[in-house]
Amino acid sequence: RIITAADPAVRNRSLDAFCRSATARQLLAECAALERFRRQNDNLYERVRALFFLYAIYRFHLPRVLAQPGPGYIPFEGYTNLLRRRFEEAIDLFLAAQDPKRGPTDALASALAAAYHALAFQTLADQVRRSVRSVRGNQWMFRTGHPADHPLRVRPELYAPEARQQGLFPILHEATPVRLDLSHSGWSDIFFLGMDFPEGARVLNISVDLSVHGSGNAGPQPPIETYFRVIDQPLLRLVSVDLGASAEIATLAEVFDFAKDYLGLLKAAVIAAGIVPPGMEGAEQPLADLLARLIGPGHGIELVSQVNGIPKGSRLAVSTNLLASLIAVCMRATGQTRSLTGALAEDERRIVAARAILGEWLGGSGGGWQDSGGVWPGIKVIQGVEAGADDPEFGISRGRLLPNHRILTPDEVAPATRRRLQESLVMVHGGMAQDVGPILEMVTEKYLLRAEAEWQGRQEAIRLFDMILAQLEAGDLAAVGAATHRNFHGPIQTIIPWAGNLYTDTLIEQARRAFGSNFWGFWMMGGMAGGGMGFIFDPQVKPQAQTRLVEIMRATKQRLEHAVPFAMEPVAYDFAINERGTWATLHTGADALMPAGYYALTVPALLRFEQRRLSPFRRAELDRFGAASRTDVRLAGMVETLFDRLLPSGDSHQAETESLAALLERYGFDRVQHEQIRADLRSGRIGLAQNRLPVSSQIEDVGPGAVVDLSQGLEGRRYAAQRRLGASALAAGQVAVVTLAGGAGSRWTQGAGVVKALNPFARLGGQHRSFLEVHLAKSRRTSVQSGAALPHVITTSYVT
Repeated sequence: RIITAADPAVRNRSLDAFCRSATARQLLAECAALERFRRQNDNLYERVRALFFLYAIYRFHLPRVLAQPGPGYIPFEGYTNLLRRRFEEAIDLFLAAQDPKRGPTDALASALAAAYHALAFQTLADQVRRSVRSVRGNQWMFRTGHPADHPLRVRPELYAPEARQQGLFPILHEATPVRLDLSHSGWSDIFFLGMDFPEGARVLNISVDLSVHGSGNAGPQPPIETYFRVIDQPLLRLVSVDLGASAEIATLAEVFDFAKDYLGLLKAAVIAAGIVPPGMEGAEQPLADLLARLIGPGHGIELVSQVNGIPKGSRLAVSTNLLASLIAVCMRATGQTRSLTGALAEDERRIVAARAILGEWLGGSGGGWQDSGGVWPGIKVIQGVEAGADDPEFGISRGRLLPNHRILTPDEVAPATRRRLQESLVMVHGGMAQDVGPILEMVTEKYLLRAEAEWQGRQEAIRLFDMILAQLEAGDLAAVGAATHRNFHGPIQTIIPWAGNLYTDTLIEQARRAFGSNFWGFWMMGGMAGGGMGFIFDPQVKPQAQTRLVEIMRATKQRLEHAVPFAMEPVAYDFAINERGTWATLHTGADALMPAGYYALTVPALLRFEQRRLSPFRRAELDRFGAASRTDVRLAGMVETLFDRLLPSGDSHQAETESLAALLERYGFDRVQHEQIRADLRSGRIGLAQNRLPVSSQIEDVGPGAVVDLSQGLEGRRYAAQRRLGASALAAGQVAVVTLAGGAGSRWTQGAGVVKALNPFARLGGQHRSFLEVHLAKSRRTSVQSGAALPHVITTSYVT
């Protein structure tokens, strides 16, 4: 009834509230009903919510009322299916293994929860892909399966005869800003939430140009640049300047191989833009045939991307706007837009946004619909829309896949307010790099379950959105800062506490201490804090605040860098509101050159070829590049750069690097013991052969009397003697605790690597606490309870 209810009061009822007073029998009956419902229901959105209900009941609510507490068995075949992502088969096996009257064991309930959770996200991804395919302008790409059926052609301006006479094909250049979000109403733009709760899906989004403060650049520029040109070889050349990666692709299969290299985003753009339509996946025709259809025999396409000065984890939706920029330049080049250069029309922007969503899901990622906001100009309100009878989502979801974008006019947000925003906001990258994916998964889960505190937090975020918009329109930036600050410390962290961290809290506290009432508030950008962030100050102190904040960030990073995952030194940005959105220009003749970074990446490899092996186009380009490097200020220093690439200098740090012997000495390496072990191994005294049991050995399972099961605690008479013995040992000082703290937490931080014991992983008692603090607190409590000091030894390793 909750899932299918039309009445919002029923539909938005919390699952926790229902389950809190339910008996085991009632919960098992609801699970059986939900299982039937989700198998029989064709509406994927209702199925997703049913799956999340099942996950939550088995994970959180059934275990506390189960008739079978304690350990239990999980069917091996079911577990194997779970690992192979065959979730339906795993669920069938787990359900068949449970007691029909008493329900599952704790272990089975855990296994069912894991399977339902994974199946829910798989079903959600399937629905988003289906919705993306159904967007007008995308359908034809899934029906085109042969090069002969391809409807697109590269515009003739990009390979005109006069271009061939000059030796250089024209270059189409797209420059795209990134986006800031003043408020995303509690991550309301992620796809399930935006399509299921369109009335609550609203984002206040700003397109901005950037430059690193103090870098000496001319000023803020669109940080994303993409380039398209025709080449005189029948292949697809992809180049990412900032990633230092390039590839020449000659087969259709390679285009769809996203895992082969670091160019998956460019491949996704080529597919989503329709150059190699998704319907051609698996086709066996040569890529050269497709390119001949698009341009002409013997020709190909080069697609280049460059992101300037923004690292990963910026929270500025760089990857989505880069994807949108690549798609836009490809669409312009193939006649899918009315204008080759300049701005896009509104309907064209919407198609670019829809295809960016498609590209993200093709590549295995997926953010929200506000992330492509850089395609639009200026400040805009992006609003979810209920699906109408003419929409492909009608009858499937309450909302449309794509929202409406309302660009705020100068009458709504005055030019003076826009200028004051630029004069008061200190925009920074804090240096942290974190994967926002788990945050978005948790947001989806909390929304679907209508968790009580989190649902109230979402309602407050919606109210704060209205407040921030009204204050921006009124030009009251001090009130805007106070509202974004309240948004971060209130609803954002009520919904997902992990959106904040010790590093960010420390920066906020020190900014307030340094600037007092001139610090107007903190502004979280994107999905979580620590990367791209904003600090709003009185414009009179912004220059000092910008300098001081960089000092604060770097000092705080130095203090926490072994405990928190950092990817770079913190920086401050100069920024400007971009009032034209993504914008294209055509470079012809002597101007038809790629950016300097492109040649620093590609020329060293080209110079290793004999000149006769280079195509006429490449020879002409190198001649033009050589001439330009002497006169063009944009190519200043290129000769030195190329020499460094071609003839790399020796390791300048080699003299400073400690020798292996010195490192071994410092960390207590025992040479005598090492030599003894090596001698024993060589002589055969130790080794694998000596470690094997004889074939005649009989191996038996551990018997019940060999172990004492304390998993249910030490209560009752049965363990009274053990309790007295333990208490006596504690009081006599015979017990110590050893914490093994040698790990770098690479899985915990998803590859970043920290001293895991020092990672401030959660807020406990109002403060962020590390794993080590939690262990020490347990020892401290035991010391108090036993009346004796409990020694606590912490071991480390070379990496910690």
